[in-house]
Amino acid sequence: MFKFADDTESISHHSDLRKELYGSRCQILELLIKKLIVLDNNFWLFPPFLHAHFRADIIHDNNQSIFCDLGVNLHVFLPFNRQIDLVPKGQFMKQIIAISAMCFLTSACQAQQTGAGPGAPFKTQVMGTFSKPWAMTFFPDGKSALITEKRGKLLLWEPGGKSVSVSGVPKVAYGGQGGLGDVVLSPDFAVNNLVYLSWVEGGEDKTSGSVIGMAKLIRGADGGAALSEMKIIWQQSPKVNGQGHFSHRMAFSPNGKYLFIGSGERQKFDPAQNMDMNLGKILRLFPDGSIPADNPFFTVGNPVRSQIWSLGHRNILGLAFDDAGQLWNQEMGPQGGDELNLVLEKANYGYPIVSNGDHYDGRDIPDHRPGDGFEAPKIFWNPVISPAGLMYYNGDLFPKWKGSMFIGGLSSEALIRVTINGQTAKKADQWAMGNRIREVEQGPDGAVWVLEDGDDARLLKLTPR
Repeated sequence: MFKFADDTESISHHSDLRKELYGSRCQILELLIKKLIVLDNNFWLFPPFLHAHFRADIIHDNNQSIFCDLGVNLHVFLPFNRQIDLVPKGQFMKQIIAISAMCFLTSACQAQQTGAGPGAPFKTQVMGTFSKPWAMTFFPDGKSALITEKRGKLLLWEPGGKSVSVSGVPKVAYGGQGGLGDVVLSPDFAVNNLVYLSWVEGGEDKTSGSVIGMAKLIRGADGGAALSEMKIIWQQSPKVNGQGHFSHRMAFSPNGKYLFIGSGERQKFDPAQNMDMNLGKILRLFPDGSIPADNPFFTVGNPVRSQIWSLGHRNILGLAFDDAGQLWNQEMGPQGGDELNLVLEKANYGYPIVSNGDHYDGRDIPDHRPGDGFEAPKIFWNPVISPAGLMYYNGDLFPKWKGSMFIGGLSSEALIRVTINGQTAKKADQWAMGNRIREVEQGPDGAVWVLEDGDDARLLKLTPR
């Protein structure tokens, strides 16, 4: 919505605009481009990309308010994500400020492209819309994918936007951060058709916890799909009260021999250091859920302790292996201190004893420091990005991105790129996307796929500009 400053010429003097505001949505978009985005001949700008969101809004006319039955939100997308003053010709308006955020044309104008502005090295295409999506994974043929929705739906998506609901999904405890979570395929999916899901199930006395199950995916000749022979292979222990920090992200080792699981500390702090709980830990299992005897804390008669690979984690919302076979995780810090970690066997990442953030109530948490006995993050973010999803890029479509990690940003509404060099990581790019980003995946052709967060969340395909 445009709010005109007090020193701006009154819109009431322009009855033509007031009348034309009642035209069609695309005509309004065209009108605003003509009337507002008229630049001085000496001011060169990339052709503007527009984010026009049509809804009932108010255009302020000094002390009056003109109520429009169809208002327009308009952003002009400028290179390099910089805020620039635009000075139109004539007397219509003294100044507008256009802020680069994300680039897309509305479905009302039936456009197909959307995404970050011209400064980004990619263009984006809307490939579907979902309700509170959480995770996705491509089938080996690259022609379709599975997408989870937090309320409990598993969808089989195909190009063209068609989505089929997969039957046989377990009932989930939906609420807060809980619900249906991650989805990954068995490394031997072409042979066994096994799919792994994580979800939250309820317990006694209003407790809850994450579980992981595996089931066979059956695809019918009629296009339908179902899960069969669901078997739970892992669960958080213990179930606790609350609806936060389930994490329940999964990643198979490159050789397919091990399943790694991120288990959040459920906003209870101390379980991250308690070796008799698997909360606040990264765990290593065999694909059938059994525990490798060479796990670093393997203890006969104590299956929970025996699962643990690393500890001292908070809310793990992304796990990914690089080409060297190294496991990385990102996790949300408290008030500040979001992290990217190189996950090492037996390492303690310090939470809640140390962190580069503080408690939400203002209590201090000591920062990581050399010699404190804890494994420090390779990168941390202050201010936070609220990371969600983690993908290691090794495709050919973006050659300069090979060897990079990609992270979705929730509160930051961004796509973040980090370069990896051996055991070091470096911040590289952060592109404003205009919406919360929940998931990032690499497509079989090397395109980058992004899932937005929330209702009416879009699936975006990113390809070179």
